[in-house]
Amino acid sequence: VQLQASGGGLVQTGGSLRLSCAASGHTFSSYNMVWFRQAPAKEREFVAGISWGGGGTYYANSVKGRFTISRDNAENTMYLQMNSLKPEDTATYYCARAWGTIANSGMDYWGNGTLVTVSS
Repeated sequence: VQLQASGGGLVQTGGSLRLSCAASGHTFSSYNMVWFRQAPAKEREFVAGISWGGGGTYYANSVKGRFTISRDNAENTMYLQMNSLKPEDTATYYCARAWGTIANSGMDYWGNGTLVTVSS
């Protein structure tokens, strides 16, 4: 199983970025998927999750209304559209596969991180 995150970069406050997570080596459409982030000197935190079929989406309160998670099972890819970015969104973003439900299971595979930097 491989998860490859991309799309990070430097953006000004109020700007937008779209992250991608390309999956391979497993039946992508069978798994719930999640985005996490980790800022310097902070613990990793949940950002957003999406059910295997895309019908269920879940967000951290800090990003609700600004970020949108989606997936394209035909392309084995998950996305995170990030709008109205704030300096506090600066972090390395990771995609991960949940081995069970988003709320109650752990992650069994992690992608590489992609760095998002929001300048003030």
